[in-house]
Amino acid sequence: MTRRGQVLPEGRPAGPPGTSLGPLQAANPEQPRTSLAGRGIAFVRLYPLVALTCLMLAVTGLLLQSGLGQPARLGASAYAAVVGVTRAVSMFRSLRQGRWGIDVLALMAIGSTVWVGEYLAALVVILMLSGGEALETFAQGRAARELRALLDRAPRFAHREAPGSVLEDTPVGGVLPGDVLVVRPSELVPVDGELLSDAASMDESSLTGESLPVERVRGDLLLSGSVNGETAIRMRAAATADDSQYSRIIALVEEAASSRAPVVRLADRYAVPFTALAVLMAATAWLLSGDPVRIAQVLVVATPCPLLIAAPVAFLAGTSQAAHKGIIIKNSGTLEQLAKARTAVFDKTGTLTSGRPVLDTVQAAPGGEGSGSMNPARILQLAASAEQYSSHVLAASVIEAAALRDLELLPVTRATEHATQGVEAVCGGDTVVVGKAGLVRSSARGFREAALRSGQLAVYVAVNGTYAGALIMKDPLRADAGQTLARLHRLGIRHTMLLTGDARGTAAHIAEEAGIRHVQADCLPEDKVNAVAGVRERPVLMVGDGVNDAPVLAAADVGIAMGAKGATAASESADVVIMLDDLSKVAVAVEIGKRTVAVALVSIWTGIGLSIGLMAVAMTGYIPAVTGALLQELVDLATILNGLRALHGPRPKKPVGRG
Repeated sequence: MTRRGQVLPEGRPAGPPGTSLGPLQAANPEQPRTSLAGRGIAFVRLYPLVALTCLMLAVTGLLLQSGLGQPARLGASAYAAVVGVTRAVSMFRSLRQGRWGIDVLALMAIGSTVWVGEYLAALVVILMLSGGEALETFAQGRAARELRALLDRAPRFAHREAPGSVLEDTPVGGVLPGDVLVVRPSELVPVDGELLSDAASMDESSLTGESLPVERVRGDLLLSGSVNGETAIRMRAAATADDSQYSRIIALVEEAASSRAPVVRLADRYAVPFTALAVLMAATAWLLSGDPVRIAQVLVVATPCPLLIAAPVAFLAGTSQAAHKGIIIKNSGTLEQLAKARTAVFDKTGTLTSGRPVLDTVQAAPGGEGSGSMNPARILQLAASAEQYSSHVLAASVIEAAALRDLELLPVTRATEHATQGVEAVCGGDTVVVGKAGLVRSSARGFREAALRSGQLAVYVAVNGTYAGALIMKDPLRADAGQTLARLHRLGIRHTMLLTGDARGTAAHIAEEAGIRHVQADCLPEDKVNAVAGVRERPVLMVGDGVNDAPVLAAADVGIAMGAKGATAASESADVVIMLDDLSKVAVAVEIGKRTVAVALVSIWTGIGLSIGLMAVAMTGYIPAVTGALLQELVDLATILNGLRALHGPRPKKPVGRG
């Protein structure tokens, strides 16, 4: 039922304790405490095989204590055989699909222990396998906590102003563009929209990873999912919930969470050689001793839990750490590609530069045929009017420059955008062409290329078939660009390249400032794709932010889309989406990839090394089968705990000072 109440006045803090905060509380209800019995029931439901195996061990122990050895042996052996057959069916299905997993060793360990009568060891092996899977589930839940936090905090309700200055609470899916909403203190912004209040302090940490509050003023864009500060605010919805920022983030996170890239089973690369080695050592021990029990003693310490669990836990932990820093990595395979990357390719506008070019000056063409007495203000007005239907970042800058000079935009009756080149439009009866030199030169008489200083770029304008002038823009390099490039070099990126649709002179200046060696200018989207395809040093990272970057982001080994408000097409094509408009996060993503892969490999090789050592000792007969199975469980636990290290970045080195 719809609730109605009075509007909370703007600028007023929240009411007394107990006042409802609406969707924030609804999204995060207090969970009742669960009793010990309830937790036990939940555990049995989650991990039935673990619970059943524990029960079987307890029953077997009681039977042995009661002197009923034969029933204990038969019951335990039958249970182990049933579990073994179930595992065998699953294994053969995988083999028929061409997937050789190291799970084969687990089946061999169960079968060998039943064969030689080591029924207690068989139960311990089953407990180890099922317990390892339970530990993996727990570790994955721990590692995925940051990803779940994004999903759990999705806005659910909105307070919409109705006629008569009253509020109605509506599901966020019912909000339409143009609706006026009230966001109370500490509530989530339900949809993207324009701030109507004078000022607001917003917590955008769940969107961008930025921990400090962000100050917004009237007219600024508010992103759904950000948290309002201590005063109620009014806003006008600019999009539906499905088209708002938080919904796009949720879609990316769900894609990341559901990814089952082959690299998650990184350890399967070692499955065949490790299985062969274990079988060889077990057979050798049997032949040398003549005792078939040695087979079981060797195989129980060769069970594959360290290899099966280590990589998934580490990669999920790395993905979670990246999400905490405002970096959405869509699949685990991308982490390995980031770790091995050798080449980084950058777009210029909005990536290496601030992406907010400003108008420096307007150069009007000398008076000539058709140009009349057109002055700089008229040139800017016509150019801005034509750019209304362009998605390029320069178009937004031209329109903003006209607005700052109080120039009224003219109605457009026809508009055509030429990808990466410019636009052609009919504005107030005049045919206007705005864009690069090549486009305007082919459309206008009397074209003259503007003389540019380093770092400047020109947007050329033609009116009614005659060159009218140029808008001289400047888009400075990001302050952290040089530092980010240097950090990437230290992380193993040996080759860097700039791909841009801008003129050669401007591109070369930006590349020199940033420390990039190779430049390819005047690129169309297909030129960028071809350039990336031709790079020899791979894997290749491509960093961009706009609609025109979508094809090349998809073509690269790792496509990285920049900015929380980046184009949807770019975000969908990319493998990595950086929610904060911060170039340094590219280096952070590479660093997380390297650390995650390193942690996974340490876990794998630690598991292999310890298993080989235990197998060598077991060959001598000094490790009973039951003891070996228990020792292997400790190895499992060590690899899981090591995999969780990927949740945390490397510890900062302490400065060395004089004692």
